[in-house]
Amino acid sequence: MSAIHQLQDTALRYFLEVVQCGSVSLASERLHVATSAISRQIASLESQLDTALFERHARGMVPTAAGEILAQHARRIGQEAEQAVEAIHALAHLQSGAVRIATSDAFANELVPHVCAQFRQDYPGVRFEVLVSATAQVPRNILMGDADIGLCFSLAPMKDIRVVHRQSAPVVAILPPGHPLARKRSVTLAELTRYPLALPPAELAVRKVIDMACARQELALDPMLVSNHAKTLLKFVQYSGGVSVSSEVSVRHLVARGELIVKPLSDEGMGLRDIEVQTLAGRALQPAMREFLELLISRLQAD
Repeated sequence: MSAIHQLQDTALRYFLEVVQCGSVSLASERLHVATSAISRQIASLESQLDTALFERHARGMVPTAAGEILAQHARRIGQEAEQAVEAIHALAHLQSGAVRIATSDAFANELVPHVCAQFRQDYPGVRFEVLVSATAQVPRNILMGDADIGLCFSLAPMKDIRVVHRQSAPVVAILPPGHPLARKRSVTLAELTRYPLALPPAELAVRKVIDMACARQELALDPMLVSNHAKTLLKFVQYSGGVSVSSEVSVRHLVARGELIVKPLSDEGMGLRDIEVQTLAGRALQPAMREFLELLISRLQAD
């Protein structure tokens, strides 16, 4: 039995076949079902509706006015079942579907849209929803059902959130090309304080890492610019000749284009952050989500 037939009511399917064939015997041949079984199903429908559905003639069976109404209903159900099966098959073959991503600002400017664009080259029917939130909100978006995949920096483990991929994301120094510190193999936070400094606000994860390292060294920070928007910080570096901090993956595209330079920070504690790709624990992801997840992880791991 086909998937379409399995989604249809048996009595309605038998009834509609009799309408189309004009007789129970012809319907029996086409359905490969005994005439008695078809007759029982039609009798059951007539009993439930308390009306005759056919006028029975020597040359065959003709639907009554009530039968015509029911036939229209049965045809509509059959069409809807066919559409549902086609949609499910399209989804399974990645011809359609939706991927909802919750991500923090650091990944929303370049990485996520780049992966979405690359994915659509192979699967143009898949659509995306990208929700940009604070790092702490990303797993909550998954728990609330607002997103299928989460991408953010690590915080404390959260119940019912599964981390499907984790990789180190050390905090690095961000410099403009030609900066005096660009000749060094690595730099320190103390060296960064000598130049116009752009930092995220104190509540963000990267700033917490920086503040803890500065506290250990009794090093005071006096940023010239504070913003929770990653792109604002990076543009400040480009336009002012100042410096900032970030993760390498967040600026990888700008480094590749020669617009910024990345230098490791040699201060203790700069490697404590991880990037996490998250899903809801116990949830079976649809094919489009699984394929996107694999591509996202491969892009994160790219040098």
